[in-house]
Amino acid sequence: MKQFVVVFITLLTFIACSKKTKPVKAVNKNNTIHNNTADSKAPNTATNTTNDIVATNNTTTAPMPTPMVVVDGSGRIITPKSKLPDSIAAKTDYSKLNRSFTPNEKTNLMYRFKLIPPKVLYVPDVYVKKSLKGEYCVYKQKFWYWKKADGLFYLDETYYK
Repeated sequence: MKQFVVVFITLLTFIACSKKTKPVKAVNKNNTIHNNTADSKAPNTATNTTNDIVATNNTTTAPMPTPMVVVDGSGRIITPKSKLPDSIAAKTDYSKLNRSFTPNEKTNLMYRFKLIPPKVLYVPDVYVKKSLKGEYCVYKQKFWYWKKADGLFYLDETYYK
Protein backbone atom coordinates (compact mmCIF):
# COMPACT_ATOMS: atom_id res chain seq x y z
CA MET A 1 0.00 0.00 0.00
CA LYS A 2 2.86 2.42 0.82
CA GLN A 3 4.44 1.76 -2.56
CA PHE A 4 1.18 2.60 -4.28
CA VAL A 5 0.91 5.95 -2.47
CA VAL A 6 4.54 6.84 -3.27
CA VAL A 7 4.10 5.91 -6.95
CA PHE A 8 0.86 7.88 -7.10
CA ILE A 9 2.43 11.02 -5.57
CA THR A 10 5.46 10.87 -7.90
CA LEU A 11 3.23 10.33 -10.91
CA LEU A 12 1.04 13.26 -9.85
CA THR A 13 4.14 15.45 -9.39
CA PHE A 14 5.45 14.61 -12.87
CA ILE A 15 2.09 15.33 -14.44
CA ALA A 16 1.75 18.65 -12.62
CA CYS A 17 5.26 19.79 -13.51
CA SER A 18 5.05 18.78 -17.15
CA LYS A 19 2.26 21.24 -17.95
CA LYS A 20 3.54 23.78 -20.43
CA THR A 21 2.26 27.29 -20.20
CA LYS A 22 2.17 29.67 -23.11
CA PRO A 23 2.63 33.36 -22.36
CA VAL A 24 -0.07 35.66 -23.63
CA LYS A 25 1.02 37.56 -26.72
CA ALA A 26 0.94 41.31 -26.33
CA VAL A 27 -0.82 43.20 -29.08
CA ASN A 28 0.91 46.41 -30.06
CA LYS A 29 -1.76 48.92 -30.99
CA ASN A 30 0.75 51.25 -32.69
CA ASN A 31 1.55 48.69 -35.40
CA THR A 32 -2.04 48.11 -36.50
CA ILE A 33 -3.17 50.18 -39.45
CA HIS A 34 -6.81 50.37 -40.43
CA ASN A 35 -7.32 51.15 -44.09
CA ASN A 36 -11.00 51.69 -44.81
CA THR A 37 -10.43 52.93 -48.36
CA ALA A 38 -10.07 49.41 -49.77
CA ASP A 39 -13.58 48.46 -48.64
CA SER A 40 -15.29 51.61 -49.83
CA LYS A 41 -16.15 51.99 -53.50
CA ALA A 42 -15.99 55.61 -54.57
CA PRO A 43 -16.39 56.73 -58.20
CA ASN A 44 -13.54 59.24 -57.96
CA THR A 45 -10.26 57.35 -58.52
CA ALA A 46 -8.06 60.35 -57.72
CA THR A 47 -9.28 60.26 -54.12
CA ASN A 48 -8.54 56.53 -53.83
CA THR A 49 -4.97 56.87 -55.11
CA THR A 50 -4.33 59.73 -52.70
CA ASN A 51 -5.62 57.65 -49.79
CA ASP A 52 -3.50 54.69 -50.90
CA ILE A 53 -0.40 56.88 -50.91
CA VAL A 54 -1.22 58.17 -47.46
CA ALA A 55 -1.77 54.62 -46.23
CA THR A 56 1.60 53.47 -47.58
CA ASN A 57 3.36 56.44 -45.99
CA ASN A 58 1.85 55.52 -42.61
CA THR A 59 3.50 52.10 -42.68
CA THR A 60 6.99 53.60 -42.46
CA THR A 61 7.33 55.28 -39.11
CA ALA A 62 10.20 57.22 -37.64
CA PRO A 63 12.10 55.58 -34.80
CA MET A 64 10.82 56.34 -31.32
CA PRO A 65 12.84 58.93 -29.37
CA THR A 66 14.73 57.41 -26.48
CA PRO A 67 15.14 58.70 -22.92
CA MET A 68 18.58 60.09 -22.12
CA VAL A 69 20.54 60.24 -18.87
CA VAL A 70 21.46 63.89 -18.32
CA VAL A 71 23.29 63.58 -14.98
CA ASP A 72 24.35 60.26 -13.48
CA GLY A 73 24.52 59.41 -9.77
CA SER A 74 28.09 60.68 -9.45
CA GLY A 75 27.17 64.14 -10.71
CA ARG A 76 28.79 63.73 -14.14
CA ILE A 77 27.03 65.36 -17.07
CA ILE A 78 26.31 62.63 -19.62
CA THR A 79 24.13 64.47 -22.17
CA PRO A 80 25.33 67.90 -23.33
CA LYS A 81 22.87 70.72 -23.98
CA SER A 82 23.32 70.33 -27.73
CA LYS A 83 21.60 66.92 -27.67
CA LEU A 84 18.59 68.14 -25.68
CA PRO A 85 15.61 69.81 -27.37
CA ASP A 86 15.97 73.57 -27.66
CA SER A 87 13.06 74.35 -25.35
CA ILE A 88 14.56 72.28 -22.52
CA ALA A 89 18.19 73.24 -23.16
CA ALA A 90 17.31 76.93 -22.73
CA LYS A 91 15.82 76.28 -19.27
CA THR A 92 18.49 73.97 -17.81
CA ASP A 93 21.30 75.22 -15.63
CA TYR A 94 24.07 72.62 -15.59
CA SER A 95 25.87 74.33 -12.71
CA LYS A 96 23.01 73.27 -10.42
CA LEU A 97 22.48 69.86 -12.00
CA ASN A 98 25.98 68.42 -11.64
CA ARG A 99 25.75 67.83 -7.89
CA SER A 100 26.17 64.16 -6.95
CA PHE A 101 24.56 62.20 -4.15
CA THR A 102 26.13 62.59 -0.71
CA PRO A 103 28.16 59.62 0.60
CA ASN A 104 25.30 58.69 2.96
CA GLU A 105 22.79 58.81 0.11
CA LYS A 106 25.07 56.63 -2.06
CA THR A 107 25.45 54.00 0.65
CA ASN A 108 21.69 54.06 1.24
CA LEU A 109 21.03 53.48 -2.49
CA MET A 110 23.65 50.74 -2.77
CA TYR A 111 22.30 48.96 0.30
CA ARG A 112 18.65 49.14 -0.78
CA PHE A 113 18.85 48.78 -4.58
CA LYS A 114 22.39 47.47 -5.32
CA LEU A 115 22.98 50.33 -7.79
CA ILE A 116 23.11 54.09 -7.98
CA PRO A 117 20.49 55.39 -10.42
CA PRO A 118 20.91 58.51 -12.56
CA LYS A 119 19.90 61.72 -10.90
CA VAL A 120 18.39 63.58 -13.87
CA LEU A 121 16.77 62.20 -17.05
CA TYR A 122 15.36 63.64 -20.25
CA VAL A 123 12.26 61.67 -21.22
CA PRO A 124 10.27 62.25 -24.44
CA ASP A 125 6.54 62.85 -24.08
CA VAL A 126 5.78 59.37 -25.44
CA TYR A 127 6.97 57.73 -22.21
CA VAL A 128 5.55 60.27 -19.75
CA LYS A 129 2.69 59.27 -17.45
CA LYS A 130 0.42 61.70 -15.65
CA SER A 131 -1.02 61.59 -12.15
CA LEU A 132 -2.52 64.04 -9.68
CA LYS A 133 0.96 64.87 -8.34
CA GLY A 134 2.31 65.70 -11.79
CA GLU A 135 4.09 64.05 -14.68
CA TYR A 136 6.40 61.12 -14.00
CA CYS A 137 8.22 58.22 -15.59
CA VAL A 138 9.51 54.92 -14.24
CA TYR A 139 13.16 54.00 -14.90
CA LYS A 140 14.15 50.30 -15.01
CA GLN A 141 10.76 49.39 -13.49
CA LYS A 142 12.11 50.52 -10.14
CA PHE A 143 12.80 54.24 -9.85
CA TRP A 144 10.25 57.02 -10.21
CA TYR A 145 11.29 60.35 -11.73
CA TRP A 146 9.18 63.49 -11.52
CA LYS A 147 9.11 66.32 -14.05
CA LYS A 148 10.12 69.76 -12.83
CA ALA A 149 9.69 73.22 -14.36
CA ASP A 150 12.79 72.94 -16.57
CA GLY A 151 11.31 69.92 -18.40
CA LEU A 152 13.75 67.34 -17.00
CA PHE A 153 12.89 64.42 -14.75
CA TYR A 154 14.48 64.20 -11.29
CA LEU A 155 14.75 61.11 -9.09
CA ASP A 156 12.13 60.98 -6.35
CA GLU A 157 13.68 62.02 -3.04
CA THR A 158 12.18 59.09 -1.16
CA TYR A 159 14.83 56.80 -2.70
CA TYR A 160 17.86 58.52 -1.25
CA LYS A 161 16.72 60.57 1.77
